[in-house]
Amino acid sequence: MQENLVIVESPAKAKTIEKFLGENFLVKSSYGHIRDLSKKNLGIDIEHNFLPEYIISEDKTKVVQELRSLVKKAKTVWLASDEDREGEAIAWHLSEVLGLDPQKTNRIVFHEITKEAIQKAIKTPRTVDLNLVNAQQARRILDRLVGFELSPLLWKKVKPSLSAGRVQSVAVRLIVEREREIMNFVQTSAFKVTGLFEPNSKEYHLKAELDKRFEDKVQAKKFLEGCIGAQFAISNVEKRPGKRTPAAPFTTSTLQQEAGRKLGYSVSQTMTIAQKLYEAGLITYMRTDSVNLSASAVNAAEKAIIAMYGAEYHCRRQHKTKAKGAQEAHEAIRPTYIENPTIDGTPQEKRLYELIWKRTIASQMSEAITEKTTITISATTVKEKFIAAGEIVKFDGFLKVYKESADDENADDDAEVLLPPIKVGEHQNAVEIVAVQRYAQKPPRYAESSLVKKMEELGIGRPSTYAPTISTIINRGYVIKEDRAGFERAFDTITLKKDTITEKTAKENYGAEKSKLFPSDIGILVTDFLTEHFGSIMNYDFTARVEKDFDIIAEGSLKWEEMIREFYSPFHKDVAETMETSKPSKGEKVLGTDPKTGKTITVRIGRFGPIAQLGNSDEEPTYAGLQKGQLIETITLEEALKLFEYPRNLGEFEEKPVQVGIGRFGPYVKHASKYVSIPKTDSPGEIHLERAIELIEAKRKQDLEKFIKTFEEEPTLQVLNGRFGPYISFDGANYKIPKTTDPKSLTLEDCRKLIEEQASTVKRPKAKAGAKKSATAKTTTKKAATTKTKAATTKKAATKKTK
Repeated sequence: MQENLVIVESPAKAKTIEKFLGENFLVKSSYGHIRDLSKKNLGIDIEHNFLPEYIISEDKTKVVQELRSLVKKAKTVWLASDEDREGEAIAWHLSEVLGLDPQKTNRIVFHEITKEAIQKAIKTPRTVDLNLVNAQQARRILDRLVGFELSPLLWKKVKPSLSAGRVQSVAVRLIVEREREIMNFVQTSAFKVTGLFEPNSKEYHLKAELDKRFEDKVQAKKFLEGCIGAQFAISNVEKRPGKRTPAAPFTTSTLQQEAGRKLGYSVSQTMTIAQKLYEAGLITYMRTDSVNLSASAVNAAEKAIIAMYGAEYHCRRQHKTKAKGAQEAHEAIRPTYIENPTIDGTPQEKRLYELIWKRTIASQMSEAITEKTTITISATTVKEKFIAAGEIVKFDGFLKVYKESADDENADDDAEVLLPPIKVGEHQNAVEIVAVQRYAQKPPRYAESSLVKKMEELGIGRPSTYAPTISTIINRGYVIKEDRAGFERAFDTITLKKDTITEKTAKENYGAEKSKLFPSDIGILVTDFLTEHFGSIMNYDFTARVEKDFDIIAEGSLKWEEMIREFYSPFHKDVAETMETSKPSKGEKVLGTDPKTGKTITVRIGRFGPIAQLGNSDEEPTYAGLQKGQLIETITLEEALKLFEYPRNLGEFEEKPVQVGIGRFGPYVKHASKYVSIPKTDSPGEIHLERAIELIEAKRKQDLEKFIKTFEEEPTLQVLNGRFGPYISFDGANYKIPKTTDPKSLTLEDCRKLIEEQASTVKRPKAKAGAKKSATAKTTTKKAATTKTKAATTKKAATKKTK
């Protein structure tokens, strides 16, 4: 008989923990949740107090069978899933499904996977916290109710196959509202005046900015004319000491924000890498609202800072958590061994670990001491003054290690500016004074990191929900994450030099955006529909209040059934009324009339996305898909008319017509029923036959080079060239080829061996619907596979807690 069975949710975590436990412990993984709400019907019995119907996931049947077998052989079972609500729910589901004896079962938690933490947890076990389980159940059930009721409504009133989510829909609303702020933004400009000055000795140059901006070119030129022949002098020098304080250690949201700004990682990418670091025992738990550091961590940081930088760089401080209702308020994200500034791992893991280490160390370092200097230059002929400001870092303190980034891409860089030693009254010669037209900046679109920051500010979601929320709204097509090229605009410059004024007009690029979140037409349409008919659900305060209710449930002060009932009754009534009374919404908009045909041009949501329509439905209309970056709300008649110029005939090649068209995925060349994408460097409106033939032949060459090797005995197995190098394609899945292996030398047996080695890690394509349905039917007929239970408040669960 095995003395101790430890169950965790991740194989990587199991592997790390095994190193710290003796031979009397067997560590196994549940591979995440082993069961979820049934997908048959709703999976919730509303009539019986919202009783959830849980079903063992189809892919977890073997895992459950193995765990049941091991449980029978073990004297004690240790449930060691993560310490948050999700982890607590996994532990509870394991208890229920495996039929664990409360007398033989212990729940242990730890926020870092180190020998000390694991051994301490073993010495201080507890029972499953049903309050945390109920909070997680409430979230899962509420989200299922919202999605199950709203999705069919959207299918009927907006477009088939749509879905809605409680938090996701509110996140999309944030992006839609920001887009409308940008649409309604009125572009204004003003003239910024800067002067370059020097003393008679010419020993230095001093750059200063005028303390006023002029609304137009006339005013700016008038000011420069007033400066002709003026005498300039230093009228004031002000010095004042300053200091900068380090930021607190990372929480989940601040890590996601900084990894986005500094490393360019998406929110989900950051969490995936952080999870690997945690499971390898390199950092503390990565889902947390707390900025607190343990006493041992503070002591370790002190030793490391003094050893690396000296005692003057150390300052012991304890940061306090500002977030209300922090559910994982244990400790901030930090290295488990602070004395290690680097680790072994992938380049991405190394970079994220280094970021976490620097932030942790900096939080325990001295403030940076600065001296801010402001110099005022006055003129004899004008009342406005020039200001030169600079900051000198007297003692770098924490800046030696780390400096926090800003969301505002246009924020002034606060790098050190050295100003020369200057006295009041000192004469200055104006080398040149320049007035440049500067445009006001429109509100910035959200990046993933800034969206997380906004959601946290509003109290929407919790550490575990930010990443899946953003992934969901992108995957559903409500939001598009992409780069967009900027535009060109003219700006005026007026220069005064040697008492002579010159004017010129130049051009600049502006508005280029990288990895920003744009709402799609369907995202805007769904947001408008839900906001109109379900204002409470789409309300930011309501969404934040629901999160607080989950927190109260986790504290044991509110029954989850009561919270769900209070929400569901009015919500269900609103859904029924909206289904009955609301009109279908396709976002249709009339743009005007085609001057050539006299037919009406409209835009709307079609079966495959946003389309423009030329002519009414009773006169055989023509359709054209909107191009990338075009929205129903903002497209003009002129832009829509251009869409109907395609497909455009260029001529013939190999006795077959060549056409240029614009499709859902951008412009293309069509020839012999094959499509070739037109690169961004070519304009579909200007491309000629010769260039189209070049693209066709280049695509043919690329396709020929794609195939490295095929096998007659196994036609579905191919060795191919891909974006990231050679790989094996077999039965709808892709398999890696070692870099040391020549792909041309691979035999069929070599390929089969590589496929077999990677079979457990490669994601296979989903089975056909019929086969899947049959497999599900077999699974659900087994009594062990389907378990309908009362929530965590059953008598059995209550007994566990008491014991």
